[in-house]
Amino acid sequence: MKITALAGGVGGAKLAQGLAEILSPDDLTIIVNTGDDFNLFGLNISPDLDTICYTLANKANTEAGWGIQEETFKILENISKLNGPTWFKLGDKDLATHLVRTQFLKEGLSLTAITKRFCETWNVKPKVLPMSDMPVRTILETVQKGIINFQEYFVKNKFQLTVKNIWFQGIDTALPSEEVKKAIIDSDAIIICPSNPFVSIDPILSLKGLREMITQKYVVAVSPLINRRALKGPLAKMFLDMGKKPSVNAIINHYKDFLNCLFIDTSDWREINAKVDETNASCIILKSTNIFLPDINSRIRLAGEIIEFLENRNRK
Repeated sequence: MKITALAGGVGGAKLAQGLAEILSPDDLTIIVNTGDDFNLFGLNISPDLDTICYTLANKANTEAGWGIQEETFKILENISKLNGPTWFKLGDKDLATHLVRTQFLKEGLSLTAITKRFCETWNVKPKVLPMSDMPVRTILETVQKGIINFQEYFVKNKFQLTVKNIWFQGIDTALPSEEVKKAIIDSDAIIICPSNPFVSIDPILSLKGLREMITQKYVVAVSPLINRRALKGPLAKMFLDMGKKPSVNAIINHYKDFLNCLFIDTSDWREINAKVDETNASCIILKSTNIFLPDINSRIRLAGEIIEFLENRNRK
């Protein structure tokens, strides 16, 4: 069974790791959000790509939720002494990734080709694809500071600002790569990882023609909320900022145009409207299980449950 996963952030990386453990590398492609990408010190930084690749390479700093294990920060310390910006914590090992990526881009390599090189170096087996080789930037309009990019909102301001609006700069002209389109066409199912729908998944779905392609496939998603909360990141607050209750129903409504099945946490089952049963929620199948993914065993277990569900569906 060929699976294409859509992912971004730590939640996406966790499920991607579980899927990578149980699927053949030839059967798994992970399409990663690049709307979070930005430029700092003249470097092209791709936070979601790096988080997912580091996780798949078993070199991610799981305590921090970003960066590389056993990181040092000598360069950042000297940047601070020079009164340079230090709000984005660039580690020395992580900095090497950004330096080489920036140089390769200047030499004319695509982000897809660079990511492939990095994955080969880091022994990442599944195919990891940036959603596009063309720049897309997630922009937020906030009450307190007006219009800022995602990393300024998420890291610099620790997602404490009130969000009024979100859009994707460059989305009108950006195209999915041929590799991305082929992965979706060839897949037996699409899995949307438990990533933030607004800033990790929507940029991917907003690429020209991609949503229509995904609509033709069987789509399973994992809720990014547990007990109406995001374990990490701003999703619950974003829902509230936009006047919506963070809930399973909110996730269903966000993906309802194409979603076939949603895996939710058992703690959220009681939140579902009483008229909705476990087999049908406006034609969306709901599966309740433990979706908390603190370690590799929990990630393998959930990935296995999803694949088993898809295989059983194909047998019917």
